[in-house]
Amino acid sequence: MKRLLIKIKYDGTAYHGYQVQDNALTVQEVFQNAVEKVFQKRLDVIGCSRTDSGVHANMYCLCLDTDMNISNEGVILALNTYLPNDIAVFDCTEVSQDFHPRYNCKSKEYLYVIFNGKYRNPFYDRYAYWYRYDLDEKYLDREAKAYVGKYDYSGFCSSKSDVEDTVREIYSFDVWREGDLVFFKVSGDGFLYNMVRIMVGTLLFVSQGKIKENELKSVIDSKDRKRAGRTAPPQGLYLNKIVY
Repeated sequence: MKRLLIKIKYDGTAYHGYQVQDNALTVQEVFQNAVEKVFQKRLDVIGCSRTDSGVHANMYCLCLDTDMNISNEGVILALNTYLPNDIAVFDCTEVSQDFHPRYNCKSKEYLYVIFNGKYRNPFYDRYAYWYRYDLDEKYLDREAKAYVGKYDYSGFCSSKSDVEDTVREIYSFDVWREGDLVFFKVSGDGFLYNMVRIMVGTLLFVSQGKIKENELKSVIDSKDRKRAGRTAPPQGLYLNKIVY
């Protein structure tokens, strides 16, 4: 028996997140359907994280155990044969039996993309949040550094979450512009439910002057969800990298 670490990319538009649900199509369900066709049985698949409905992944990691004699390259080619065009395997490696894609994770990196053009662009509609008001990306980059450190982020968590430990360490948060696209990239040891989207929404409050310069740290310390910004829409969010 061997354990495989498989890395995929997916467009989350058509899915209600990664994890299997009773009455909604998810990435995990579709992936397990492909696994069943390749390995001739419905194997358990262990994912690295949950993702929300409409959220994308540039790198999502999962594991499965198999005794089938098939090369790693063969696994990639076979799974991609049965997966739809919005999900693709790009890497497969054998790992130790005690490896877990969630618990062995050292850090996660998310990317949020805003289309900051004056007029709506249909080509970005599913892959970026259209925000037509002026954004000063250099100012936001400076302000975003307030997120870096180890803090209680209970004010940056959806009310649907039942997580008891809300302390997370953020390693970096960078904001930059490429033409009409503004990118928000954050890495940390873990993230609460909707945390990244709330962080971005809070920076938009900073841009609007609803949160003053150098005030973001006090918003974090307050642990008050009402002081943070709105939850930014899901289509701009990408699970970008998992580090083991």
